[in-house]
Amino acid sequence: MSSLFSPLKFPRGPAMKNRFMLAPLTNSQSHADGRLSDEEHHWLAMRARGGFGSTMTCAAHVQAVGQGFPGQLGVFGEQHVGPLKPLARTINAENSVSIVQLHHAGNRSPKSLVGTDPVCPSDDPSTGARALSEAEVHGLIADFVAAAKRSEDAGFHGVELHGAHGYILCQFLSPEINHRTDAFGGSLANRSRILFDILKGIRKVCRPDFIVGIRLSPERFGMQLGEIRELSQQLIDTGDIDFLDLSLWDTFKLPEEADYKVKPLISWFDQLNRKGVPVGVAGKIHDPADAERALEMGADFVLLGRVAILHHDYPTKLAADPGFIPVRPPVTRGYLAGEGLSPPFVGYMSGWKGFVSD
Repeated sequence: MSSLFSPLKFPRGPAMKNRFMLAPLTNSQSHADGRLSDEEHHWLAMRARGGFGSTMTCAAHVQAVGQGFPGQLGVFGEQHVGPLKPLARTINAENSVSIVQLHHAGNRSPKSLVGTDPVCPSDDPSTGARALSEAEVHGLIADFVAAAKRSEDAGFHGVELHGAHGYILCQFLSPEINHRTDAFGGSLANRSRILFDILKGIRKVCRPDFIVGIRLSPERFGMQLGEIRELSQQLIDTGDIDFLDLSLWDTFKLPEEADYKVKPLISWFDQLNRKGVPVGVAGKIHDPADAERALEMGADFVLLGRVAILHHDYPTKLAADPGFIPVRPPVTRGYLAGEGLSPPFVGYMSGWKGFVSD
């Protein structure tokens, strides 16, 4: 049997039954106040029942001012815990590891949506974002920790910190955006301090077997590949993370930075001293051969995004038929509805060039 179907242990919590994790996918299906909707429950439940070893929510914002898009799932208040509990029970009952992704959009929070100026590590005239005070940075750390505790209270196995894609944790990491002169700016140690402080806080308040992962981007958004490699090892060395999720956009491409173009982007992370911490990759993994290749090149698991939208039961289909070939977009609105997408989610996907045919 393919290595994609071998179990995968984390340092804490339950193991994944296979090497397929549902990527966190924006879908605009939640209620305006951030409460989980029946439509979003249905979409995620279909993936858990479809055989994914781990089912992760979309990005769930930890502060009201951190909302990044309409209909976004929230985990910034106690009012969000109740609706999340049935979802956690559903995912867990399918022997799928349940994960909430914790998120804050930072300078990418639309003022029209959050009703106030967005916030950022430093003043950002291009987006109208204002710099967080040092006290507010500590408040942000506390809110990430509180959101993790709410996720635990709702019954999830763990959380992932969204440190990628140019959102607020990534903004702190970026020397292009973060111009702070206090303990949260300047050196990589200072720019990454917020991540380590959040991790320490979660470990203090959550149960010992609570899973905590982190998503990073090694390029774009002001990221430097060398720094992200160094940071990845430092995060593993703390003993506080249980998986590393590398969002590569294109797993097998050469890096953008000239000094690193000698081998594929994924290969720059294959020599990490993982110490039992699994490393997953996301980015243009569509066919089963792509997933197999990612594991052959050093990944421990794969995160499926677009193709998981197209096939809610991708792992189950592949297990039943080793020759399974996923469909490719464009697909009809009716097809997506059959895969569990509500009208708002289908509408969101219609904004992806070439994804929806009608």
